[in-house]
Amino acid sequence: MDDQTRIELEAAAFRRLRQHLMEDRTDVQNIDMMNLTGFCRNCLSRWYQEAAAERGIEISKDAARETFYGMTMAEWKANYQTEASDAQKAEFKDAFAQNVGDKG
Repeated sequence: MDDQTRIELEAAAFRRLRQHLMEDRTDVQNIDMMNLTGFCRNCLSRWYQEAAAERGIEISKDAARETFYGMTMAEWKANYQTEASDAQKAEFKDAFAQNVGDKG
């Protein structure tokens, strides 16, 4: 497989993952994703921002999130985010430290 085809397939897979998380499974909470997998929608938007920076393109955290979410974080939270339990918050603290550290 040539590099261009590989890049196009990877981009298509990423777009499908984004669709799955943003349209098909809005019920899945970021905190649960982070606790179970070590990443969430915010991580994906941060990775998008970091990839842009590697190419000399400056994108703010809020702009990267809005690009990934297709709306502002405030809109996402109002439409889809539920209140996290104390147990979820405690588990998240550990998951965030292990997987993000001071990058967040």
